[in-house]
Amino acid sequence: MPSSYKKCFQLLQYNGTLLYGSNFKLEPKDYHLIEKLITWSTRDSVTADKLEINLNKGMLISGPVGCGKSSLMHLMRYLVLNMEPHIIKSCRDIAFEFEKSGFETVKKYASISHHQTTKKPYLKTYCFDDLGTEHALRHYGQECNIMAEIILSRYDLYIRNKMLTHFTTNLSADEIEKLYGSRVRSRLREMCNLIAFPKDAPDKRR
Repeated sequence: MPSSYKKCFQLLQYNGTLLYGSNFKLEPKDYHLIEKLITWSTRDSVTADKLEINLNKGMLISGPVGCGKSSLMHLMRYLVLNMEPHIIKSCRDIAFEFEKSGFETVKKYASISHHQTTKKPYLKTYCFDDLGTEHALRHYGQECNIMAEIILSRYDLYIRNKMLTHFTTNLSADEIEKLYGSRVRSRLREMCNLIAFPKDAPDKRR
């Protein structure tokens, strides 16, 4: 392992202890998955080619409950270079926002933003956490699969403006298609690199 990657692992371990307590530990068996996240975050094009990571795509981390998906995406914010760290947003919270604010929620998470001072446009990178845990809610009688709408809208911006999006999910590819449809599944494949924990990965929160 290159010394730069060892330093990244040490930084992740250190910040993980600060965020999650002294019991936090990066598991050696997860190193090959974490290596891919480090490669993406540090924009290491040489290693990305070897690991088949597309630096122009976001990341979709899948795996069972408690395997560490969300924790890793929080920690990867410390490694992002030359770009704004991604903003982590719970899909369940977004569903409740839709119930309150309606379709303005799609615009909030799937549009080009502008700096408050310079007014220049920029692309916010979101990590939508726990895709699939939200429920279809209603706003004044209108039901909407809010995450499907956001994914499709951000896909359009990915194609036109290279807007990046990350996701964590407990769902398999087939479950994603069943919940959101084949179109969303296809768009996610185009937008994201897949990082998959084994189905039998233990719950690290126990």
